[in-house]
Amino acid sequence: MLQRTQPMENAFLVHFVALQAAATATAERRELDPWKLVMDATPVVKLVLVILVVMSIACWFIIGAKIIRLAQATRQSNRFLDLFWSSDQGSTWSAERLEAVYAQIRSFDGSPVAAAFRTGYVELARIAGGQSPTGGDVETVERALRRAKSNELTRLENFVPFLATTGSTAPFVGLFGTVWGIMNAFIAIHGNKNASLDVVAPGIAEALIATAIGLAAAIPAVMAYNYFVRRIRVLDSEVDAFSSDYLNIVRRHFLAD
Repeated sequence: MLQRTQPMENAFLVHFVALQAAATATAERRELDPWKLVMDATPVVKLVLVILVVMSIACWFIIGAKIIRLAQATRQSNRFLDLFWSSDQGSTWSAERLEAVYAQIRSFDGSPVAAAFRTGYVELARIAGGQSPTGGDVETVERALRRAKSNELTRLENFVPFLATTGSTAPFVGLFGTVWGIMNAFIAIHGNKNASLDVVAPGIAEALIATAIGLAAAIPAVMAYNYFVRRIRVLDSEVDAFSSDYLNIVRRHFLAD
């Protein structure tokens, strides 16, 4: 009896150990560590991932800098407009009032509206020769205001197009990495003569990581770009409105057309 049960016990132990080994191997195969997949990726996919990460970091840096810059421009423009119109006592503007506003212009270095006023005031003073004028060229002041507006908006728009570029190209860069990874997965299937999930899964997962990172870089870039474009348009409208009002003041009280 003992001799019969011993082979049965040995067979049971062998079968149990085999099942355990198979379960362990299956668990190990199913655990796909994303970081390990990136480290084991092909050089082309690694290059794609590096490009996307660099683009994403650059976008977040631009987003942070632009949020601070536009907030400063909006806040200082509002303060300057309050100062400018608070100096309007009645319907009469004088050179002394403009000079009083100009004396505080350094407090509003980040404001495109204040920059437009500074340029317009300097041009007006140049035409007037430092005295209250009784005639002059309004178009010269108007051109100076347009030039100042263009310069300030160009500064505000610096690096914003990079966000649009990232938003439009990052998904395609990620897609290129995905196509390359899937191609390598099919090559592995051909080389191993095996189309099982264990052979295909790592290559597919590696490929999809590139697409995911591409989307992660593109989505915030597109959202930030649209937001910044709207904020810049608002500031553009404020500069236009102020320039129109300033030209009216110049026509009525300083220069004739």
